[in-house]
Amino acid sequence: MTKFINLHTHQFSNDSNVLEVVNQYPWEFDPNIPTYSIGIHPWYIDENRLLSDLDCIEEKLKETSCLALGECGLDKRIEIPLETQIQVFHQQLDLVQNTEKPIILHCVAAYQEIISIKKDRNIQNPMIIHGFSKNEQVAQSLLSNGFYLSFGKYLMRNLDLEKVFTFAPENKILLETDTIEESIFDVYEKAARMKGLPMDEMKNMIFQNFKSIFKP
Repeated sequence: MTKFINLHTHQFSNDSNVLEVVNQYPWEFDPNIPTYSIGIHPWYIDENRLLSDLDCIEEKLKETSCLALGECGLDKRIEIPLETQIQVFHQQLDLVQNTEKPIILHCVAAYQEIISIKKDRNIQNPMIIHGFSKNEQVAQSLLSNGFYLSFGKYLMRNLDLEKVFTFAPENKILLETDTIEESIFDVYEKAARMKGLPMDEMKNMIFQNFKSIFKP
């Protein structure tokens, strides 16, 4: 059965119609969540537990229920030094590059750095920018460097994003709820309307994208 895909959420709904990639943090890991991603978000880097967090990520990446690394990445608008963020990001990439699992990325004002790291490390794992909210130029730069874009919160809130979403190639997009109150079905409805597609087509398109990226 073709399920709705929720690429990134912080809430496990246990809806049998939806395959959810639930965001997990190493320091509060919940073994009852059936499909998840795990990573160190740049906001929550804590050097006192960094080694144990990385050990946890390394272990979980071996499990089939762990679908991806993340969310992890870079954020230039927080107080944690970018140098520290980059170091922790590299440490996580060291772990995931031993696998074929995708990477779900948090990126704020650091797209060039993320692109450079992907090139310098020759990362073959699929890399997905979650919660994409930027303009067509940024989208094009990311797409031409092999990134996927996941839309959700800002698709529901920002009318300007419609142009970017309709321009994005259909095989390069995913949908998510992140922390919004709306359901993944609401996000799919909006996305289908923007792309001018019937809901079944939108559902099948995202499912096929998920299959090609995650190889479940």
